[in-house]
Amino acid sequence: MLLLSTASLTGYGLHRIFQFASNAGYTGIDIALGTLNFDLWDEDYILELAKEFDLPVLSLTAPGKGMSKKKLEKIMIMAKKLSVQLVTVSPPHITDKDTKWFGTSLARIKRDTHISICVQNVEPKFLFFIIPEYRNATFTQIKTVTGDTTLDILGVDSSSSMDILKAQAMLGKSVKNIFFSDKKGMKRGILPGGAGGWISHLPLESFLMKLKSTGYGWYITLKVNPAEVWVGNAERVTQNLEYMRTYYEKHFTNFTS
Repeated sequence: MLLLSTASLTGYGLHRIFQFASNAGYTGIDIALGTLNFDLWDEDYILELAKEFDLPVLSLTAPGKGMSKKKLEKIMIMAKKLSVQLVTVSPPHITDKDTKWFGTSLARIKRDTHISICVQNVEPKFLFFIIPEYRNATFTQIKTVTGDTTLDILGVDSSSSMDILKAQAMLGKSVKNIFFSDKKGMKRGILPGGAGGWISHLPLESFLMKLKSTGYGWYITLKVNPAEVWVGNAERVTQNLEYMRTYYEKHFTNFTS
C-alpha cells in the first residue's frame, strides 16, 4: 500500500493534501503530527476529509520531539476514532523530560488496542560528539520495544557499515511502515529514482524487490522534502505524486506478477 505523508506537502491545508493524494491514486494518508498545525490533531475534521475523499487515514506519526504521556494518550484517541492500523513513534529525544510513555507502556497499548505501535529508526546524531541525541535508538533496541518498527530510509547512516538493505534485513518482519525517499550527497528527502535527472546513491529498486521477495505486505509512505514536490505549484505537485505512484507500481507492485 502506498501512503502519502502529510509532511511531504507542508504548506498546504489538510483538505488540499487529501485532494492531491486522492487525485494521484494513493491508497491512504499518513498524518505526520506537528505542533504548528492544529488541524492535524483534530480527528473529527480528519475523519470528515477521509469520508469526503474516500481515502482512509491508515497511519499516524508522532512528533519526533516533545512527546509525553498526555500526547500519546491524545494520539491513541485519534487512532481509535480514525481506525488507523499503525502509529509510529521515535525513541525519546535527549531534551524530552517525560520518557515514561516509552518502553513497556507502548507494548501494553499495542496489546490492549491491537494497533501496531512502531518505533522508528532515527539518524544517529551526537551532542558534543559523544551523547546520542535519541535514547535507545539502535536497530536492535527499537525492534525489542513492541516488536513493530518503521524504517526511515533517511535515518539509515550510509556512511557506516550499514545501508538500507542491511537495515531492512536486521529489522526483518518487524517492519510495518517504510518512510520512502532518496538522497544524493547533502541533499535529502528528494523524490526516489532520479526524478530530477540524477543518479541515486541508494539501491532503491533492489530494496523494493527485496521487500517483495521477503513477503512485505505493509505500508510504503512517501515522505519527502516539500520543496522537492514543488509545493506551491499544483500542476508540478500532481505530476510528482503521480510519478512516485508509477515508480512504486513499476518496481514493487508489478514485481509481484
